[in-house]
Amino acid sequence: MSQRCTHLDHVHAVTPKTPNGCEECLATGSGWVHLRLCLECGHVGCCDDSPNRHATKHFHATTHPVMRSFERGEDWGWCFVDELFMEPAPEATAEPAPKAAAEPAPGATAASAPRTAR
Repeated sequence: MSQRCTHLDHVHAVTPKTPNGCEECLATGSGWVHLRLCLECGHVGCCDDSPNRHATKHFHATTHPVMRSFERGEDWGWCFVDELFMEPAPEATAEPAPKAAAEPAPGATAASAPRTAR
């Protein structure tokens, strides 16, 4: 029986925050070996073969469980919590519908509703 990742609800359609490299390495002038993309927030971090291991450090700091390779031609992911390799990498499912605007309290009128600044 194959194991399934139990954290796929954390996978979102993210935009890489630093598409040109590891966020922390770019800030400090460090180098990296391979890049990983957090599928919860879009953080780009360096792999565990890199000197600073920022992708794993990001998981420990944020508990964002699922990442994928951010290398051209690679299509795999990793769940830190389940310690599970996934190929192909998980993709975001449909995002939840936006919440509707709050209804006014019963008995409230337009005149008594709070005003918003313009």
